Amino acid sequence: MSEMPTPNEPRLNTRGYSHSSLWLTLKKAAASAGRKTLLTALILFYCLQDRDTPTWAKGVIIGALAYLILPVDLIPDIIPGAGYSDDWGALVAALATVAAYVKDVHKAKAAAQVVRLLGSPDPPPPAEFE
Repeated sequence: MSEMPTPNEPRLNTRGYSHSSLWLTLKKAAASAGRKTLLTALILFYCLQDRDTPTWAKGVIIGALAYLILPVDLIPDIIPGAGYSDDWGALVAALATVAAYVKDVHKAKAAAQVVRLLGSPDPPPPAEFE
């Protein structure tokens, strides 16, 4: 049975996708999926939230994010190094398809969230080197 959309979720056929499932998946996969996969998923997520994004583009985004969430994958996510490669491919294809609707603010929010989840990609040098 499909979840009832919240006011922030688009009213599309979202079977297999929900915001809460996406966040749960991203939290679980934060380290193993890799920074690029998380960043791409979050850029798509914030684009999905934007009222300016057309419905067809939201459908593409939901499809890619649902593939990331669903436990059935072409390549199981538990395989080290390769597990998220099919998810990455789906996310990149979706991002390329909706690129015209991705705004700088989507990218900035996604980058900030990745830093919250994984920390800074360039940690400060140890105090002894300052």
